[in-house]
Amino acid sequence: MSTLARQSVDGTERKAGRLIALGMLAALLASTCCVLPLALVLIGVTGAWMVNLQALKPVTPYAIALTVGALAWAGWLVFRPARVCDLESGDCATTRPLMRRVFIACALFVALLLGFPLIAPLFY
Repeated sequence: MSTLARQSVDGTERKAGRLIALGMLAALLASTCCVLPLALVLIGVTGAWMVNLQALKPVTPYAIALTVGALAWAGWLVFRPARVCDLESGDCATTRPLMRRVFIACALFVALLLGFPLIAPLFY
C-alpha cells in the first residue's frame, strides 16, 4: 500500500475515533440530570452540589442532537467501503473490523444513556 493511501485510511480511522469520542461526551452531557448523579453515587461521590446538575437540563436537546450527529457521521466513516485498501498486506482486515466493533459498542452505550430517562421511572 502506498504511503498516501495508508495516511488516508489512518486519517479516516482517527476522524471516526474522534467523532465517537465526541458522541460519547455529548451523551454524557445529555444525561447529566439522570445518569451522571447515579454514576457518581455508585463510585462514592456524594454531596448536595449534585442538585446543581439540573441546571444543565436546558442544554439536553442540543447535546442529544450533537450526539446523534457525531455518531451518524462516525458510522458513515466506519461502515462505508474503503476507497484504497491493499488486501494482500492485511491492513484493512485488521483496522476496520476493530473500529466497527468499537463503534457498535459505543453506539449501544450511548443508546442506553439516552434511553435511561425513559426507562428510569420503571425502577421507582
